[in-house]
Amino acid sequence: MAFDLTMLKKLREETEASIADCRMALEETDGDYQKALEWIKKRAVAKAEKKADREAGQGIVEAYIHGNGKIGVLVQLLCETDFVARTDDFKNLAHDIALQIAAMNPENVEELLKQEFIKDTSVTIEQKIKQVIGKLGENIILKGFARLDI
Repeated sequence: MAFDLTMLKKLREETEASIADCRMALEETDGDYQKALEWIKKRAVAKAEKKADREAGQGIVEAYIHGNGKIGVLVQLLCETDFVARTDDFKNLAHDIALQIAAMNPENVEELLKQEFIKDTSVTIEQKIKQVIGKLGENIILKGFARLDI
């Protein structure tokens, strides 16, 4: 099936999925952009579920202090390898989760995972993590967090 390359580029930019996945999504959905978006989201979740049993012994602790200096957050985010822990995608995910905690003040990890992502309310934090798992190819676990405020 032939499709517009600008659509492929737009899909890649919006989802950050691989070019091969974007191409496959457009082919599987006969060039329907919205269906291709859903296809990519489902594929990311499926990839994440396959990796859920892998041990995640590496990662980072992200620290965020809100601009007014009255809210601070520490996030412990784990992955399988130190290589992935050093990637911008992983670091950005940890930072986004810290921002979410600062803004929404969840009581625990389970509540946080169910919250709508503040930067994209069409997905939850859990779904956002699964999207990054699909992109990076490693299991990612939100181990814990601490939020301090004055």
